Amino acid sequence: MPPEPLAPPRPAPTAGRPATETSFPVEGMTCAACVGRVERALARVPGVASASVNPATERATVAFDARRTSPAALAEAVRGAGYAVPTQELVLPIEGMTCAACVRRVERALAGAPGVVEAAVNLATERATVRVLAGTPRAALAEAVRAAGYAVVETEVEAGDEAGTGASMEDAEAAARERERRAMRRRLAWAAALTAPILLLDMVPMLVPPAHDWIMARVPMQALWYGFFALATAVQFGPGARFYRTGWAALRHGAPSMNTLVMLGTSAAYAYSAVATFAPRVLPPGAVHVYYEASAVVITLVLLGKYFEAVAKGRTSAAIKKLVGLQAKTARVVRSAGSETPVEVDVPIGRVVPGDLVRVRPGERLPVDGVVVEGASYVDESMVTGEPVPAKKAEGAAVVGGTVNGTGSLLVRATHVGADTLLAHVIRLVESAQASKPAIQALADRVVAVFVPAVLVLAAFTFGAWLVWGPAPALPHALVAAVSVLIIACPCAMGLATPVSIMVGSGKAAELGVLFRRGEALQTLAEVDTVAFDKTGTLTAGRPVLTDLHLTGGFDEGDVLARVAAVEDRSEHPVARALVEAARARGFLLAPVDAFEAVPGFGVRGVVGGVRVEVGAGRYLERLGIGVAPFAEAAGRLADEGKTPLYAAVGGRLAALFAVADPVKETTPAALAALRARGLRVAMVTGDHERTARAVARALGIDDVLAGVLPDGKADAVKRLQAGGHRVAFVGDGINDAPALAQADVGIAIGTGTDIAVEAADVVLMSGDLGGIVRARALSHATLRNIRQNLFWAFAYNAVLIPVAMGALYPFGGPLLSPVLGAAAMGLSSVFVLTNALRLRRFRA
Repeated sequence: MPPEPLAPPRPAPTAGRPATETSFPVEGMTCAACVGRVERALARVPGVASASVNPATERATVAFDARRTSPAALAEAVRGAGYAVPTQELVLPIEGMTCAACVRRVERALAGAPGVVEAAVNLATERATVRVLAGTPRAALAEAVRAAGYAVVETEVEAGDEAGTGASMEDAEAAARERERRAMRRRLAWAAALTAPILLLDMVPMLVPPAHDWIMARVPMQALWYGFFALATAVQFGPGARFYRTGWAALRHGAPSMNTLVMLGTSAAYAYSAVATFAPRVLPPGAVHVYYEASAVVITLVLLGKYFEAVAKGRTSAAIKKLVGLQAKTARVVRSAGSETPVEVDVPIGRVVPGDLVRVRPGERLPVDGVVVEGASYVDESMVTGEPVPAKKAEGAAVVGGTVNGTGSLLVRATHVGADTLLAHVIRLVESAQASKPAIQALADRVVAVFVPAVLVLAAFTFGAWLVWGPAPALPHALVAAVSVLIIACPCAMGLATPVSIMVGSGKAAELGVLFRRGEALQTLAEVDTVAFDKTGTLTAGRPVLTDLHLTGGFDEGDVLARVAAVEDRSEHPVARALVEAARARGFLLAPVDAFEAVPGFGVRGVVGGVRVEVGAGRYLERLGIGVAPFAEAAGRLADEGKTPLYAAVGGRLAALFAVADPVKETTPAALAALRARGLRVAMVTGDHERTARAVARALGIDDVLAGVLPDGKADAVKRLQAGGHRVAFVGDGINDAPALAQADVGIAIGTGTDIAVEAADVVLMSGDLGGIVRARALSHATLRNIRQNLFWAFAYNAVLIPVAMGALYPFGGPLLSPVLGAAAMGLSSVFVLTNALRLRRFRA
């Protein structure tokens, strides 16, 4: 049942201050005392005029001054009182954004909408990710965006897929972007066709004097100006109309953007030229010049840059498109009607439900997550794990939707479909990482907040300075310099510098089997100097196996192992499982067991084939009067190696010493060596006892070991490492690792571990291979380096060229920067940033 919509905001008078009234659900109230507690908590929030809670509807209605508080503060006050305010995350595809100033404007508009707790806008993905109080209508957010001068792409998001990962949103966004590209191409074509005659008849003759003389002899100058006016007018208010629509709206709202700069610069050049054409006497002597070529060419070049930018941005989303393309559109479901023979029917993927039997033929892509109930094959799971070797699948094996079946036929029982599949979850994680902002973006955001207003001030100062101190004719010089400043300062490159790198980097990571759940982790992982590991299931396989078997004289290895495994098969202890699996791996059939008994803390016993068998710790056999001294030396050595020794007696005689251990993963030593080679400190934090932990640490070359640590203690261990000035990444796979994963600067979860660990982590390794950490950190470094290159280019470009545009070189004999060259340079800066980010697609681990 969908949450009840928020009541529409309405004014509420409060002591002369404008107020907004909003309503939201509150969870956890049980009585009148709860109601009073919530009302008092809300009333204490600064800016709240009134607060009332309805216990029947479980909703709070609050009138507050939006200038002094926000829905986020109201929700926090309720949570502080011990109750819950449910929130949800919505994704809005935005049309019309062109620069970082647009991003800030949309963010401010959404932050001021009723019920919004937090809003973040990504220029590269052209999406707004908004966290709102549960029940906030999507239409209210769309209206806030429209009021700011932008548009929301309308999509049909499936229920339960509010995050917008459904194909409907992808298709709608792709269609909207394609429409925008086509419209941009049409505008560019018209602008270029109308601008070309101005360039040919005005700029070329200036560079080729004979051509100038030939034209002047045949066409009067005034007639040329009339023609230029007609062509420039068509450019200014045809293809250039988009700059007026969005630029003026931004200026009216007090948040000038790139479109505002283009609008003001080209309008100044166009208006001055129109005056010179039709009312030349208004201008001072020597100042009658036209700059139609500047206004028309600037608009054409800006449109060209935006078109290239749109094409390049389409390529940056290739990772998401590739992941979405892995989702099957249909499934072959086995249906049975009454007593009839079951038949295979192709149905749309949306009609498959958990429990359905799905036939997957050789070479086909699996449409759902499920379990194999019939057949055997090898499945290419590289899209999930990053591992190139296909995995063997037989009856009982789990399979993942989107992976590719090999040469065998499989019958799969669906367990997760649609938005619940692992692939859909991966897509959501990648999109979430692409939408978030790392700390390095905060610097760019702060600069952009004051950049455009500062440019307007600089342009006004430039105009005034040239008008006062410039050479004659001063007015044309002042106009050209001011227009050049406005055009060259467009902050497009700044707005794209970080998000496109995050977008491409996180997409590339997904291809390598590494999921960055938050974009911030792409930056933070590069700054980590210490990596702390959980032991069981992370450094080791997480399941014990039989490693050693020693016999006393007169006993056969196969006979002893078969008898011991038969008794242990009745036990659920993990060590017992290791012995049973070892026996079955050698092809032994387990005989029936009589008189089975488990002795807690000691071991187990039973009768196999008429012979008594006891298995357990040394103290168990000694309790039975069976000495274990013959194996004392071997048992001590095995214990030092971190293995668990077990003894077996057959027929009342000491028969064997077994050793069971949780083996280190094959890829672990190489991964740790690679981390150490890169100067990282490696530590191990485990709940295992000291002796076992030290043995594993010695084998892996780990110096820092914290053993016997409880779950809460793992988080404290991470805090101690951080207190020493270290940036810490913690790697784990279990529920008990979740506190430490959350505490670490970067939490890295093994994707084969528990869901709770994955949810607490910032980075997920889809396979158990710890080499993914090395790949992830290398990619993190590459992405951060790419962002710094982009930001350097964006800032350096403005720092160098704005003074040139102002005329700083002119007193020293240097040139003035033409608005036409400024527009070309501005477009190239954005294309450079996008092209540089796309280099991350070629990253090799």
